[in-house]
Amino acid sequence: MERVAVRSSNVRSVGYSGGILEVEFHSGGVYQYHGVPEHVYAGLVAAHSKGTYLDRMVKGVYGYSRVG
Repeated sequence: MERVAVRSSNVRSVGYSGGILEVEFHSGGVYQYHGVPEHVYAGLVAAHSKGTYLDRMVKGVYGYSRVG
């Protein structure tokens, strides 16, 4: 999946396609979150703190798998 770089101390890049949100962390891990609405992805891209947004709006809400 194609990702775009974001400014964040924790997140390196994010991508979205067909309900899948893909997040690459500076630590090297890449995770895909499933069933994510497009407005949640847009909110992540626009968020001042990407890590806080992920913690509050994505983690624990949507299922995920590690892909890298």
